[in-house]
Amino acid sequence: MGTNGWYDTKTGNTLSVLVETRKEYVVLDAGNGIYKLDRYIKGLKPIHIFLSHLHLDHIIGLHLFAKFNFPQGIDIYAPRHLSRRLASVIRKPYSAALTHLRTKVRLRELGKNYPAPIKVKWRRLLHSSMCYGYRFTLENKIVSFCTDTGLCTNILLLSDKADLLIAECSFKSGQESKKWPHLNPEEAARIADEAGVKRLALVHFDAGLYTSLSERKIAQKKAQEIFKNTFAAQDDQEIIL
Repeated sequence: MGTNGWYDTKTGNTLSVLVETRKEYVVLDAGNGIYKLDRYIKGLKPIHIFLSHLHLDHIIGLHLFAKFNFPQGIDIYAPRHLSRRLASVIRKPYSAALTHLRTKVRLRELGKNYPAPIKVKWRRLLHSSMCYGYRFTLENKIVSFCTDTGLCTNILLLSDKADLLIAECSFKSGQESKKWPHLNPEEAARIADEAGVKRLALVHFDAGLYTSLSERKIAQKKAQEIFKNTFAAQDDQEIIL
């Protein structure tokens, strides 16, 4: 639903991915792309949102929840420290409180005492602030979601033999930053190759660096030189596993 990092442009909205199974909807991050959620959700299957971290380009879409009216409600999941901090942001005077919406929104802490309704693992990634990646097992398929991270061991563990790795590609070829860790296309491709994934989807293209979709295609080609089954994702693109 959104593949940009940082801010919206003509290339897309900020990051939000929808995974649909026979039993549920799983949403990965809540950037502005999440405003499209009611285009795709028509039934009453449970809606589960998993948040990677609290940078605004990953949660700003929660401000838009007043437009939704899902009878089944929405459950938002995040590791303990993130969920507690989130509650201090999505409230008055910054936005409508999650408890005052037409759709019932429930904030859940992931942990031993708060089991998720689906099979999921999470680990902390390498970023400028607390950020987590996820590994989901859904209908015998493994989907890994790792955004806003530099190279680290945990992204390899989460991605191991995944059917689909959704990985960030904020930087262009050859770029890097120790103070602001992100991946470039070659790094994302090396992770996919080393982890033995089947397909790699590049997302979270820095809007200030990737100003056109053609620049994403260049990143795709760079990545494909290392890992052939790579594609640069675009908003509203559908993938069947």
